[in-house]
Amino acid sequence: MVSPLSHQLLLHIANEYGTPVYVYHAEKISEQFAKLQQAFSQTPTRFFYASKALTNINILKHIRSLGCHVDCSSINEVKLALHAGFEKENVLYTSNGIAFSEIEEAVSLGVNVNIDSLSNLEKFGNKYGHNYPVGIRLRPNIMAGGNLKISTGHEKSKFGIPIEQLDQILALVKATNLHIAGLHVHTGSEIRDVEVFMKVADIFYDLVPHFPEVRFLDLGGGFKVPYKEGEAGTDVPLLGQKVTEVMQKLSATYHRQFEAWFEPGKFIVSECGYFITEVNVLKQSGNTVFAGVNSGFNHLIRPMFYEAYHRIENISNLDAPKHPYTIVGNICETDTFATDRPLSEIREGDRLVFYNAGAYGFEMGSNYNSRYKPAQVLVIKGQAHLIGKRDVFEDLLRNQVIVL
Repeated sequence: MVSPLSHQLLLHIANEYGTPVYVYHAEKISEQFAKLQQAFSQTPTRFFYASKALTNINILKHIRSLGCHVDCSSINEVKLALHAGFEKENVLYTSNGIAFSEIEEAVSLGVNVNIDSLSNLEKFGNKYGHNYPVGIRLRPNIMAGGNLKISTGHEKSKFGIPIEQLDQILALVKATNLHIAGLHVHTGSEIRDVEVFMKVADIFYDLVPHFPEVRFLDLGGGFKVPYKEGEAGTDVPLLGQKVTEVMQKLSATYHRQFEAWFEPGKFIVSECGYFITEVNVLKQSGNTVFAGVNSGFNHLIRPMFYEAYHRIENISNLDAPKHPYTIVGNICETDTFATDRPLSEIREGDRLVFYNAGAYGFEMGSNYNSRYKPAQVLVIKGQAHLIGKRDVFEDLLRNQVIVL
């Protein structure tokens, strides 16, 4: 098991590169992918890293070096993946609500394509017919995920073609001679219950007879990772066992081989990430002690957007007695990271580390309040490497056109 980065190394990085700073641990990424490979070793399975979690080109290159493929939510993510060296056949493009021209561009690049609307499916069939295999993203009407904002398979979700429109899908397939190579269902993120994935497998069991050319069954991603102390994540070995049983049953029933596809993002990179901030000011109001750090939801929006929990530690004063603190940012909106959180005594200038910050941290960042995006550092075999420079003032002016 890979050991977490030491407090000493994190403090050294904070001193060398300044704060706030995102730090990623390459060996932890490798370990997470190895867990997936081991759990699914008994059935043909392909893993596509959901690059929306973290698209730094160095992270993409490291993930490619492990033998993992890549999942993209936009045509620009596709281009980043190809730029990072992924072979086109190992790139999966699944978007929603997009112009058909973006799908055409994905086809021109030769990558795997999933389509999530009847409208675009019809356009695809009319243009490509049987000449370009395609996957269909379906909405199964399953409520799953750790927060409504990351639940994507319920009956009011915008994602996927509603499964009750199967007759319309089949009519389109027949009318345009579509080659349906895969079926895709993604129900949400932060799914701990293995049975949710089994519900998806049951849906596939009913759908496969309608699509004689299907070769892959994509169960999406959304594996839960532990954020709190003592919290359990998705039982990946159990999931691997259950999926193996389903795939074997499907193959025996329909006399053809299927591949299971998954799109893990958070599972691969969340636990590799550390976000280091510095305490600017302490302020007391009644019984509440605010610790104001040099960051905000412009750098880490998950606690405000999803009410997500991130473990926080004062690595500058680890052995001091603990007191409750409310950790807040420096943005002119409510940007509370944690409320009444017991932490080692905090002093102005101390460094606080937010754990599990690898997924949807920097990636969802912004320049709100005209503040700079932080630097990014990748630790490989104990050595820190700068992989993303901190913004400077000129970055705030970049792309602006002066007319006055």
